[in-house]
Amino acid sequence: MHYKKRPLKHLFILPALFAICTAKAHSEQDDLLNLSVEDLLNVEVISVAKKAKSLNDSPAAIYVISHEDIKRVGATSIPEALRLAPGLNVARIDSNKWAVSARGFNGRFANKLLVLIDGRNTYTRTFAGVYWENQDIMLEDIDRIEVIRGPGATLWGANAVNGVINIITKHSADTQGGLLAAGGGTEEQGFGSFRYGTHVNTDTTARAYIKGFKRDESTLRSGGEAGDDWDKVQGGFRLDSQISESDSLTIQGDAYRSILNQQTTQAQLSSPFGSIFNESIDSFGGNLLARQQHTFSSTSDYSLQVFYDFYERDETFLKESRQVLDIDFQHRFSFLDWNDVVWGAGYRYNHDQFRFSETMVLSPPSRNDQLFSAFIQDEITLLDNKLWLTLGSKVEYNDYSGFEVQPTARLMWALHNKHRLWTAVSRAVRTPSRTEQDMRLLELVRPGPVAIFLDDSDEFSSEELISYELGYRTTAIDNVSVDFTAFYNEYNQLRSVETAAPVPKPGYIEVIQSFANNNRLQTYGLEIATVWQMLEWWRWDANYSLLKMEFDGQKIPGEIGLGPQQQVSVRSALSLQNNINLDVFFRFVDRNRTTGSLIIREAKHYVSLDIRLAWHPINDIELSLTGQNLLAEHHMENQQEIFVQPTEIDRGMYGKFVWQF
Repeated sequence: MHYKKRPLKHLFILPALFAICTAKAHSEQDDLLNLSVEDLLNVEVISVAKKAKSLNDSPAAIYVISHEDIKRVGATSIPEALRLAPGLNVARIDSNKWAVSARGFNGRFANKLLVLIDGRNTYTRTFAGVYWENQDIMLEDIDRIEVIRGPGATLWGANAVNGVINIITKHSADTQGGLLAAGGGTEEQGFGSFRYGTHVNTDTTARAYIKGFKRDESTLRSGGEAGDDWDKVQGGFRLDSQISESDSLTIQGDAYRSILNQQTTQAQLSSPFGSIFNESIDSFGGNLLARQQHTFSSTSDYSLQVFYDFYERDETFLKESRQVLDIDFQHRFSFLDWNDVVWGAGYRYNHDQFRFSETMVLSPPSRNDQLFSAFIQDEITLLDNKLWLTLGSKVEYNDYSGFEVQPTARLMWALHNKHRLWTAVSRAVRTPSRTEQDMRLLELVRPGPVAIFLDDSDEFSSEELISYELGYRTTAIDNVSVDFTAFYNEYNQLRSVETAAPVPKPGYIEVIQSFANNNRLQTYGLEIATVWQMLEWWRWDANYSLLKMEFDGQKIPGEIGLGPQQQVSVRSALSLQNNINLDVFFRFVDRNRTTGSLIIREAKHYVSLDIRLAWHPINDIELSLTGQNLLAEHHMENQQEIFVQPTEIDRGMYGKFVWQF
């Protein structure tokens, strides 16, 4: 019998909480609690303006997840860390798949969120989204994660519709020496990582890492093992060189291999018209990036970045390989003492190759496509240290929908040194994916038999968004910060599914569904992020988000997730005597619905509690124990749109050892 199937009758971390809280605390132990609430708002971010700017002065709904936040919450993956941000919809589908989006539309194939890792775009043209199981780095090397809710298309391009996630790793100069981490438990059965950094010469530093893990299978909604256990090995490096006083160079890369298991559901024309079977997905890939930066002055610089990315996946319904070459240039300069201009241009080349199955065909099986882009953005100072207007636009040309223009206007008003008010109006588009224009899928077979096919559409075009945002930040109350955002979004030409009349075929009746742009949708809501430094050694973070979605008409949304209406998270971080840290993370997530194969699937609301207890016996060693999803033996967070059996996420506990030397 697996340990995870036994209910945890004694949460032995909780007695430790009461014992520890009687001890005398001190404020020198942890970087997280050494930052005041003003310091947290003055953290520099680059994702809003493609230049360093304080979070407090950024006219966008942005949230920063720090390295210390990731460590102290006990995250074992990037999506787990993203749960800390308000307004993000993060759900685990099974042991090896995630659904991540911003402001709705959440599902396995979510397609309105742009994800960057050190400037490398992780977007796949296959479904216009992200394979989250492919995106992994050594979490100890992350400097911060900048999360923008709302459009970022003017700077980052198409598909930055509802948000941008920018994962930024540490400079290799900040990761010198060695780090060894290892652990295991009930769900995270075993994991380990090793990184070493060194000086190559006076002006050059480098690091290399290797990591791997084995994760246990989860539980089917119907009971029993889900057969979705997962193991992965990955390695990589980063080199940073200060070539001259004005020039720097960064070269980095990663490579991985992964085995993902799952129970697959596949439609078939013969009785019983569908089959369920276990399969192993062999997935591997890698990337290589080079970035050169030149500084002319404190107000002028440029950067040139080139990256190559490839991956291959071998699944029953489709074998896919993809290669991407991306070139990006940007230049920043100031003039007239009140303009700060950023402009740039980019080129991306995609090559893919697909092998078909009985249920899915892509025609043509291989395709090359290109993307050309250019952008300009000007931050205009209207009143010194009081009022700023930002205007900009991006122009793109792609092989699927042609020219796209995505402008934005943002206004920031500093009412007082403790108050910031901002507003923005933006247009963004989500361009068609390869499967939307070139796929034929046997989606469902009903008794009769009636075969329902989902067909491509050459006429399917870009989805459009006009977004209106209003935000307010304040530290008017001592030791408390509040970040409030309200938004209203109008989506036009949203994806719909159109059904043709049934056509008799030899042995079955054929029903063709095809993608179209006949849906309209309005969403509105609010997001609140608060930080309360209750004591020098005790900090509270509380986030709340509300999302309302209203479709025009009764068109069936085409294979999408809708996202939870309400989310609440509360986090307590304590630093106590004897080098002990205690973190408690509570979440409430409303129900989430997805549509696929003419079926609306629902994951009910759930509550979750994670607790992490860490001890530093000496400065360079940390021992920790983390309990995840402690309030229920297992719960469902999201159902994949098609192909995979409904799965529930299990309660788990793991221990971890970290040694820096």
